[in-house]
Amino acid sequence: MTAHEVKVWSATPGLLSEGPRWHEERQELLWVDILGRQMHRGTLGPDGALEHVETISVDRHVGAVAPAAGGGYVLAAGPGFLFVDDAGWVRELAQPEDGRTDVRMNDGACDPQGRFWGGTMAYDESPGAGTLFRLELDGSCTTVLTGLSISNGIGWSPDASTMYLNDSGTGCVEAFRFDGPSGAISDRRTLVHVDQPGVVPDGLTIDEEGGIWVALWNGGAVHRYAPDGSLLATVQLPVQRPTSCAFGGPGRDTLFVTSARTDLDEDALARQPHAGKVFAIDGLGVRGLPCMPYRGRTPRSSDC
Repeated sequence: MTAHEVKVWSATPGLLSEGPRWHEERQELLWVDILGRQMHRGTLGPDGALEHVETISVDRHVGAVAPAAGGGYVLAAGPGFLFVDDAGWVRELAQPEDGRTDVRMNDGACDPQGRFWGGTMAYDESPGAGTLFRLELDGSCTTVLTGLSISNGIGWSPDASTMYLNDSGTGCVEAFRFDGPSGAISDRRTLVHVDQPGVVPDGLTIDEEGGIWVALWNGGAVHRYAPDGSLLATVQLPVQRPTSCAFGGPGRDTLFVTSARTDLDEDALARQPHAGKVFAIDGLGVRGLPCMPYRGRTPRSSDC
């Protein structure tokens, strides 16, 4: 790996900043603050620094965001999925966990066909309480996988033959055979088991070479793994709890990393004053894959 530089990118920390996604069409970085119930859109200046942030608030914890191909954004939030248009108007989509107050949506991303995958976790982090759902192009919702603990980082290999999924509850990075036309997954295997005490795999992203970049909660670093699970590189961060990562910027070669400050005591926050902010890492020598938009049916404000 080439020499790299880690910079603080965002100005205001979130409680639990998560889920960065680079919206290439608009040249903006999307991310959420789960506990703050907010989605952020950040534009870059000519020097790559944060130029402007627009924030949209919703009425529930929001785990992930994806741009919608027809405009607006789809969120994995609360018990299901929401659509938010550019003006901040919110409409419910499928609500697979409707009526439940013990679980919430966590991380999610769109597959190469444009379906939005989102997984849940229990608020008390009960083992096996999480489920992975898929928002289909017709707006219906499919249950894909049950028995997860903390459904987290999700992504696809450059040839779309493999899907990766983190379970922060078990400390595992899982890999599946992926069938694009049907969305079916099979041949589940554990690619990486993070066995450092208290350290778990959180969000992930994939680069053009097939490298799997995993944010290590409580590990203060992002790891790059090969498709066979071997560790290729470690990027240290000045915060204890990086949460997720995504490549973006005009060349799609800046790694943006979100982080958290929730549950850190005063001493910990004094040692890491930028906890909860977004970081930008340049000089890694690789480019990320494009962020796929949701290509399914979305409402219009006139449908309200």
